[in-house]
Amino acid sequence: MTEPPSIDRKLLIEGLGKGLRVIEAFSDDRPRMTATEAGAHTGLTRTAARRYLLSLVHFGYAATDGKHYWLLPRVLRLGQAFLDGARIPRLVQPYIQRASLQCGETFNVGSLDGHEVVYLARSNSSRIISIGHPPGARLPAHVVAQGFILLSTLDDAALDAWIAEHDFAGFTGSTVIDPTAFRASVVAARSVDYWHADQYLDFGLSGLAVALKDRKGRCQYALSVTVQRQMYPGGQMVAKLLPILREVAEALRPVL
Repeated sequence: MTEPPSIDRKLLIEGLGKGLRVIEAFSDDRPRMTATEAGAHTGLTRTAARRYLLSLVHFGYAATDGKHYWLLPRVLRLGQAFLDGARIPRLVQPYIQRASLQCGETFNVGSLDGHEVVYLARSNSSRIISIGHPPGARLPAHVVAQGFILLSTLDDAALDAWIAEHDFAGFTGSTVIDPTAFRASVVAARSVDYWHADQYLDFGLSGLAVALKDRKGRCQYALSVTVQRQMYPGGQMVAKLLPILREVAEALRPVL
C-alpha cells in the first residue's frame, strides 16, 4: 500500500485536522454527542470540542438543541466529492459491470482506510435483490473478504501493528475474533492470493475477494463479490467466481 507523503508540520493547519476528527467521532453508536463526549472521543478539551461543534453548526454541517450535537446531510458532500472526483470508481465501473453481466452477481471495489474497508464502486446486478455494498459504505476489515486481502499485502511488522490496535468485534458465530487466528487467515490469504469470507458479517452471505495490483505489483484496492451462500453449495463459489475476479483484476492491472 502507498504510504502518505511526508509533509512539514509547519505547513499544516492543525485546526482543520481537529475539526475533521470531531466529524469522524460521530458513528452508529454515537449519532448525538455533547461537547464533553466529543472531547473525550477526540482527545480535545470540552471547550475546544464545543468550538468545533458550533463551527460545524454555523456552516451547516451539524445541528444542536443547545446540549447535544448531530451531523446534518451536508456532511455527505465531503465523501461525495471524493466519489465524484476520484479516478478509480470511474475507471473500474465498466470492468465490474461486465463481470456482473457475466454471472449475475454484484461486484465491489474497496480500499483499506485505517481499520475499515471503504467501498468505492459497485456494479449493478441483474438480480431483483442485489447484494453488495454501496459506494461510501464502511465495514470493519476483519468481517469482509476485502479486509483479509488488503491486509495480506502488508509486511509482517505492519500487519502485527494493525492487529494489535484492532477491535475484533463479533457479528456472527463465524466472525474471526481471535487475533492469532485472524493473523493466520491473513497469511493464508497472502499465499493463495484470494480470500473466502463465509458468514463473517451476515448469516447466509459469503464474500470472495482478490487484490487489485498495479503494473508494479502495488496494491491499494481489492475486488470482491458477495452472494447468497445457498446459491453456491460446497466449493462452487470459489470454482465459479474466482476465475471471474482474477480475470477482472488482470484486465485492470495495466491501467491502475
